[in-house]
Amino acid sequence: MSLTRYLPLPSDRMGIIWNLLNIKEGVVLEYGPAGTTHFSMSLYGELGVDAPERLFTTHIGEEDIVMGDTTRLEKALLEIDEAYSPKVIFVVASSITSIIGTDLKGICNYMQKRVNAHLIPVEQGGFRGDYSVGIQFVQSLLAEEFPKRRETEPKTYNLLGVSLGSYRMRSDIVEIQDLLEKAFGWKRKTCFCYDTSVQQIEDSGNAKINIVLRPEAVEAAKIMKKNCDIPWVLGTPYGYLGTLLWIEKIANIIKEEPDPEFLMQIKEKERNSSMYQMNVRMLKRDVPKVSLVGEYHVIEGLASFFQKIGLTVANKICLHSLKAIPDADKTILYLSEEKEKKKILETIHNQLVFADDISIEMCSKDNIFFRISAPVVRGAEVANHLPIAGVRGTDMILEVVEQYFQILR
Repeated sequence: MSLTRYLPLPSDRMGIIWNLLNIKEGVVLEYGPAGTTHFSMSLYGELGVDAPERLFTTHIGEEDIVMGDTTRLEKALLEIDEAYSPKVIFVVASSITSIIGTDLKGICNYMQKRVNAHLIPVEQGGFRGDYSVGIQFVQSLLAEEFPKRRETEPKTYNLLGVSLGSYRMRSDIVEIQDLLEKAFGWKRKTCFCYDTSVQQIEDSGNAKINIVLRPEAVEAAKIMKKNCDIPWVLGTPYGYLGTLLWIEKIANIIKEEPDPEFLMQIKEKERNSSMYQMNVRMLKRDVPKVSLVGEYHVIEGLASFFQKIGLTVANKICLHSLKAIPDADKTILYLSEEKEKKKILETIHNQLVFADDISIEMCSKDNIFFRISAPVVRGAEVANHLPIAGVRGTDMILEVVEQYFQILR
């Protein structure tokens, strides 16, 4: 591991737990030392994960590790099942129990007869990748375990690839729901994984379409297509044109025409945004540039938007690995060593920088900054009405672009 001055990248185990904690009627039991779980809770709290009585740890001591004694885990399963009556208990390995090779599947198999809750072992202990790999695992796990096709509910959709680790995720969900309501009159059925429950995920097989917001959830969409015959579409709407194309893709799958008046409103905004290309051509000295640092799907969407309005995208840096991204764009870089990213960011001057707080800290102060990613070091994410995606997100981004143009000549 290279030297890290700021914050290390969360592991797949962290991504797994913070997604599973958002599922009501489910409990996460981590088989490991209490200190590991206590440390993790600070991150979950910062992400806004509200999980009362949904995260537990068995704690383990040296004797458990050396002798391979799993009595604590067995007792914890019985106690949680009796005290809280969850529908599902996700039994998650810690780093230590993964290293010593604890057979969680075997334990869950013989303990299943003694508890009412459905036991699901999760043996990743933080060694298979970063949090994006954890997101991919959870999305696929839920799609495989729970949804069953019963009776299709008209005008309903599921959102796949939702993760509270994404900055402004709650606001983006509100925006996406508003877009689909105004365009088609459709309602959300459930999210994988936010504001949902075990029952809702079981019923997700009744939806008409799956809308996949990030590529890590493509495999989950394919599983639900196979098991429940639900069609899917990939993409998050960024920019006015991107939003129009996103609505068009959905319309082609569901075979419905979007509301023409609503489309006209977005098209008017798209026409007005063409003036930025003219502004770029009028500049005599400066070339307007933008550098993007964030999650893959956000960078991909915003890069397309900025290029459309005439800005040069100078840097596209992904904060997580591309291991879980099928057919990743080769112009989007993942830099595994912090010093490599720092070296690039320190050379940026007089640019529009869309990034996380740590990356912004590494840049010169003569840039214009806008936060699009966690971690959030200064301030807090409070509002649910300030998206990055969709029409309202583009409105807000263009205000930052206007501010940036004031420093150019």
